[in-house]
Amino acid sequence: MVRQDSAARRYAEAAFQVATRDRTLETWRADLEVAGEIAGDARSLAVLANPAVPMERRQEVLGRLLKGQVSQPALNLIALLLRRGRIEALPRVAAEFRRLDDQRQGVTHATATSAAALTQDEVQALTARLEQTSGGRIELAVQVDPSLLGGLVVRVGDRLIDGSVRGRLERLRNQLTSGAL
Repeated sequence: MVRQDSAARRYAEAAFQVATRDRTLETWRADLEVAGEIAGDARSLAVLANPAVPMERRQEVLGRLLKGQVSQPALNLIALLLRRGRIEALPRVAAEFRRLDDQRQGVTHATATSAAALTQDEVQALTARLEQTSGGRIELAVQVDPSLLGGLVVRVGDRLIDGSVRGRLERLRNQLTSGAL
């Protein structure tokens, strides 16, 4: 698995360098997103990654699937992945390219999990507060987990902020059992 991820990272870094040089980052990102979704489809992958299907037939199928949806440079990369037997890595290449582009733009991904659904105003206020504390742009994904009982758990990068009722109760339990009170 590590080898597959490092291969996807290398392909994405190479594509990112080409896109940066050519000033076509947005095009590449959109192209890889589309291609990653198509290659992530089980039916498409069943044909594209099947060594029993002749390479010419797989290239033909790939061309039909992506016709008019991706630029020629992205199509060249995708065809290279197909020829090298790594087409299943395409969704990971797209994700790694997206991560590199987000890093270039200073975007940090965060996840907020709450016990109940947040309103749009609450999401905007939380995003603004996280951007203020992090000093950069935040893309916030919101999830609901009723087991939190109340409050909010926010993960920004590798940092976890636990303001949930369940988390507070667990910390109180740990203090009581350790005799720290």
